[in-house]
Amino acid sequence: MCNAMSIAVIVHALIRYVNPKCRELGSRTGKHHWPGFLFGGPASSRFTLTCHGLRTMLSDKNAIIHGTGLMGASIGLGLTANGWTVSGWDPEPAAAATALGRGAISSVLTDPFEGLDRADLLVLAGPPRATLETLESLDTDVLVTDITSVKTPIVGVGRGLSRFVPGHPMAGSASSGAEHASAHLFHGASWVLCDDLANTADIEEVKTIVRALGANPVVMSASSHDERVALVSHLPRLLASILIQMTSDNPGASELSAGSFRDLTRVAGSDANWWTDVFLANRDAMDRVIGQVQELLGQRRHDITAGDSAAVNEHLSTTAEARAKLGAPVAAVRVILFDKPGEIGLVGRSLEKSGVDLRDLQLRHAEYGGGGVLTLSVGVEEAGRLRDALTEHGFELEE
Repeated sequence: MCNAMSIAVIVHALIRYVNPKCRELGSRTGKHHWPGFLFGGPASSRFTLTCHGLRTMLSDKNAIIHGTGLMGASIGLGLTANGWTVSGWDPEPAAAATALGRGAISSVLTDPFEGLDRADLLVLAGPPRATLETLESLDTDVLVTDITSVKTPIVGVGRGLSRFVPGHPMAGSASSGAEHASAHLFHGASWVLCDDLANTADIEEVKTIVRALGANPVVMSASSHDERVALVSHLPRLLASILIQMTSDNPGASELSAGSFRDLTRVAGSDANWWTDVFLANRDAMDRVIGQVQELLGQRRHDITAGDSAAVNEHLSTTAEARAKLGAPVAAVRVILFDKPGEIGLVGRSLEKSGVDLRDLQLRHAEYGGGGVLTLSVGVEEAGRLRDALTEHGFELEE
């Protein structure tokens, strides 16, 4: 029923109608494989990327991953899809066992430094504190990279390594653990590589790996990275938790929350231990951006309480224009769903018939009686085709 479906189930249902090849893949593996229309390209062309796994690398490579949670296991799945043999170590045996069961690693290491003499790549995929501790005792000529979201302290500790390319994939999920890992987690995402320590050859090698995982490598210094992610990644996580805290203190407010609130607070559900390490490791940059937010909120508070409509309007208009420039314009097509079998399948057929590039989707459940409204975000020029296809399949659209 629509009111009991998770977004993952909805997406999987859409996949199985949009691309028959994906149905075959799902039946072979028993796992969800997200299609191209969720990652910014036409389903047909992007599906080739998904099914064939970007095999741009030699199939006899060996990798070791420290930390087999969501990120480490997702990297493991991606490397495995590209022909690598991947081993994993995790301080929590249950996490490593889950990654092994998912196929993210082919063997579990009992010691973090086991097998390094046979490895081509070591990926440090734990939280900042664990990564720093490993770097302090690590002595290897193997190519090493990490994924921590704060780079300056990592670069400081990693100076003794001969081949170290600090990295940070700008991707993730509100869920944690290897059970939520996906080889497609990094598709279309930026992946920062820091050039403070690494030589050109090693950076190019890691770039090749990053591209094989579907991401776009971006090279910059550690300090530039930390200033920028404090603003675009760390601060949003903190603000999301504050909004949830305020809502928890006012239970009646949650009954009125809609799509915008869910979008703003999605990351509040991500791992608290991980983010505690991140905030403290990047405390200087966080102090600066929190101060900026306080100053800006103070200005907006003054404008609103003073009844300065011109100032308020100018702020909202200017930021709306800036937001529009962050990505290609999209149109929202809202489909009214009823609580009956086959609704999601018909949406998938409509997507297939229209041939649109689906940028995003969101389901708003009806509180009583099932059903709800499914919002499909597509290019402005494609919205008409999608509306026509949905109407032909008998759907009512919300204006």
